[in-house]
Amino acid sequence: MKLASELKDFCERLGHQFSQPELLIEATTHSSLSSATRSDNQRLEFLGDRVLALVIAQALLNKDKEASEGLLAPRFNALVRKEACADVAVQIDLGSALKLGRSEMLSGGRKKIAILGDAMEAVIAAIYLDAGFDVAEEVILRLWGGRINAAKDDARDPKTTLQEWAQGQKMPPPKYVEIGRSGPDHAPIFEIEAQLSNGGSASASASSKRQAQQMAAAKLLEQVDT
Repeated sequence: MKLASELKDFCERLGHQFSQPELLIEATTHSSLSSATRSDNQRLEFLGDRVLALVIAQALLNKDKEASEGLLAPRFNALVRKEACADVAVQIDLGSALKLGRSEMLSGGRKKIAILGDAMEAVIAAIYLDAGFDVAEEVILRLWGGRINAAKDDARDPKTTLQEWAQGQKMPPPKYVEIGRSGPDHAPIFEIEAQLSNGGSASASASSKRQAQQMAAAKLLEQVDT
């Protein structure tokens, strides 16, 4: 089976040539384009998530042999969460290799965090099935290497950090309120405000509510004494 030119170019950026190219085709096919004759990448995403988790967990243990589980857990979560996978996907321009349905393509699917993150996990699974764990591990460590080395002692996401801070201050959890929406229906921009019960607030805009919430939480954290 021959790969289309965009997938061949992607293999160069990925640093892996597939002996079973059908695995890469499946990994880059979004559910919006799946059919009776074309499988989407959801099953591979399920497997890739587990392969990534094992590699990152082992890498963190090897990097800091004295760290407690309490320190390792937030570092691990920061490295395997959807935003981190999407960031790596952007780094190797996975978006340009994705196969999307027309509506998803028109709505900016090649840049959506959820789609990119899921596809990155599916690609990891495809490598694992194509060449085994050692090769998958090598690719992950190469792509995530700088992030692993830079993992902070406190790598919790902003929403988690803000909630824990609020609890420490005997406050209820922060609220996240949609205060605005702009752009066309197929590619909306959400404006979210993070609110504390003491009156503190901060807002941010992004193409997904989840990302806007994280950005708003990060801005609000800058205003409080954590």
